[in-house]
Amino acid sequence: MQKTRVLVVDDEQPLRDFVSRNLQKRNFEVYTAANGMEAVAVFQANPVDLVIMDLMMPRMDGIEAIGHMRRSSMIPIIVLSALEEEHHKVEALNQGADDYLTKPFGVDELMARINAVVRRAKWHKASQPTAPLAHAAIVVDRERHLVTVHGKPIELTPTEFNLLVYLMENPRKVLPHELILRAIWGPEYGQEAEYLRVYIGRLRQKIENNPSQPRHLLTERGIGYSFEP
Repeated sequence: MQKTRVLVVDDEQPLRDFVSRNLQKRNFEVYTAANGMEAVAVFQANPVDLVIMDLMMPRMDGIEAIGHMRRSSMIPIIVLSALEEEHHKVEALNQGADDYLTKPFGVDELMARINAVVRRAKWHKASQPTAPLAHAAIVVDRERHLVTVHGKPIELTPTEFNLLVYLMENPRKVLPHELILRAIWGPEYGQEAEYLRVYIGRLRQKIENNPSQPRHLLTERGIGYSFEP
């Protein structure tokens, strides 16, 4: 079985070595970079399955590096940062990060996040054929992992796709934040409401005629979200 290839990016060598060493013990293949510019170069030159990215770095910070990577790839990106404020998390998620882990962290927590994003990144083939979901102009072919809006295909990340499918499979139901997070992100999650705000915002930009006044992806304040066919 091919090893999962991880790029670890951090300007602090002790932390970079700590993460790399623990990944290698668990049979991951590890590349490293000390700043955002070096990370982009390593990313472009090597087949990488996952990126673990610090934010505050010289010669190109993590946010800018994530932006460069997202122009050509949808692979999972986990941010490791000492910045705890919600707006930093939202900025990283908006730029394309899949998860955000605050320093200091434990190895078990890091590995749980890695396993979760790798699991979400894989397209899962249904055990039996499933009919496309169709509501208004939105059609989701779950077999082919294809979404069209007004007949035009749109590109979604695996997490965006799974979130849209989950909402469309439960039309007109108010789904609480925690329920959605556990269903899509995994049992390790439940309190990361900012993740949902960002991902719902991404989906609205891609499927709504007017994202600022959504007709399909509705916010139920203080509770969660619902899909209106």
